[in-house]
Order: sequence, then structure tokens, then C-alpha cells
Amino acid sequence: MSNGEPGNDRLGRNQRREDARDKAKAMRDQHRKKERRNRLFLQGGIGVGILVILAIVAIVVTSSIKPAVSGPLNMQSDGITIGKGFDAVRTPAIPANGLPIATTRDKKSSVVTIRIYLDYFCPVCNSFETGNKTQISSWLKSGAATLEIHPIAILDHSSQGSRYASRAANAGACVANYAPDDYWTFTQAMYAKQPKEDTAGLLNPQLVSVIRNAGVHDMTKIASCVNTEKFAGWVTAATDRAVSGPLPDSNVKTAASTPTVIVDGLFYNAPNGDWGNAANFNAFVVQAAGATFDAGSSSTPSPTPSPTPTK
Repeated sequence: MSNGEPGNDRLGRNQRREDARDKAKAMRDQHRKKERRNRLFLQGGIGVGILVILAIVAIVVTSSIKPAVSGPLNMQSDGITIGKGFDAVRTPAIPANGLPIATTRDKKSSVVTIRIYLDYFCPVCNSFETGNKTQISSWLKSGAATLEIHPIAILDHSSQGSRYASRAANAGACVANYAPDDYWTFTQAMYAKQPKEDTAGLLNPQLVSVIRNAGVHDMTKIASCVNTEKFAGWVTAATDRAVSGPLPDSNVKTAASTPTVIVDGLFYNAPNGDWGNAANFNAFVVQAAGATFDAGSSSTPSPTPSPTPTK
């Protein structure tokens, strides 16, 4: 028998039911709010992800669009040709968005064509230059050979982030543009003062000093060109063309390493890696040129386009 009154018991049960309904409703509301937040977070995450993807695409597209850069004068082939008496052959510059025009070799001429792809930071190039400069100089002086020099930059990774190889190649482009007849002298000086690999190399003002001390002309324009890296874009493009190929008038496809030396279309691979051996290179030149080669020739390289004003 219950001690409470029946009405009070019913009231207690009703209150408990109301409390239970209120709690259930509160739980449903809380669940709905949680689902709404999750949807908002998901939508926001997708939106952020889309923005990130769009930003990445924009960066890729922007970086792939390179500004149009013209090349230096007298390097229409991406290289400068030095002929009899160390005079450079004058050519127009490669126009912006243009491609190089390869030098046409006269296969009937007795003049030997030597083409070299070099990096001014490359010690092996220095070995070739040091060992062969005397006989190459004599061939250029007499007109027995022409030398086409292609400065490229493949050793930037060895200069502690200073991009010395690229800056040195740009210096070469500056000399070709403003003082082309001094290019052989410039090359001699660059190898005489070549810094060691895995160093920062020479700063631009130091490069200017090397060029000035070599007696190169028109130093005011050249100094500005070197310091502003006027032809940096061309250096990158010319290097890409050389290392990806194909190389014109050559039995080797690319300038995969430096020096890459080509004589009358034939690739010179120094025996035993002895790039400084002048006798070996002389023998190869004689073999490549055949009976037509005469180290004492007074032939004049052909063609020799009329001079083009410097810019």
C-alpha cells in the first residue's frame, strides 16, 4: 500500500516524461548543429583545397611563361666565330622568341672549322685551353682555322649558389656584343683567372676587373652588361639548346659535358682524357681535315658578313 497520494504519483510520472522529451529534443538539436558544422567545415576545406590547387596552377603557368629575351650581337648561332687575325665574324643577334641560325661550313674550303662548347667554370675546359692555346692561336693568326666558341653554363651547382658559370657566360655574351674582336683575349683571361670548383667564384665586379685587365675595349658598356646580367636569359636558353641538342653539323647529338669540341663536324674525344695534349689534338685536326689542312695557310674564312653595329 502506497503512502503517497495517487495524484502526486501521476504528476511525477508526467514530469519525468516531459524531462525525457526535453532531453531528447536537446540531443536532436545538438546532433543537427554538429552535422551542420561538419558540412560547413567540409565545404570550407574543399574551397581552400580548390584555392590551393588554383594557386599552384597559376605558379606553374606563370613560371613557364618566360619573358622574350634577345641574344647578343655576333652570336647568331649561339656562338661567336673567330677568324683570321682573331677578328670575329659579325652577325645579327637572335631576336626575342627567335632561334639560332647555325653557321654554314664550307666543305670545299681548306679552312678548318673548330667549334667548342665550354663552361668558363670547367677545369677540363681550362686544361684544353691551356694546352692548345698556342697552336690554336697560330691557326687563327694565319687563317688556317676558324674557332666558334659557345659559352654555356652547366656548373652553376658547383658555385655555392652564386651561379658563377651563368654569370661568366653572360660576361662572354657582353664581350661578344660590344667588343667581339677581343673575344679570344677574353677567353684566355677567363681561364687564367678561373676560380676553383665548389667555391663562389668571382663576383660580377671581379669579372669586370678580369676583362678590363685583359685589355678588352668598350669597358663602360661591358661593365654595365656584366653587372646587370643583361644576357642571363639568353645564357639559359643557349645552354638548354646545347645540352638537349641536336647540335648542328656534328656527329654527336648534345653537349652533354664540357668541353665538347667538334672539328669539321667530327667530335673530338681526347685520348685517355688528356685534354691538354696539343699533339693529340693536332693529329685529330689533321685527320678530320684530311689533306686540305695547312697550318700555315693564309686562307680567309668564308663567309665574312659585313659588320653589324653594337647595341
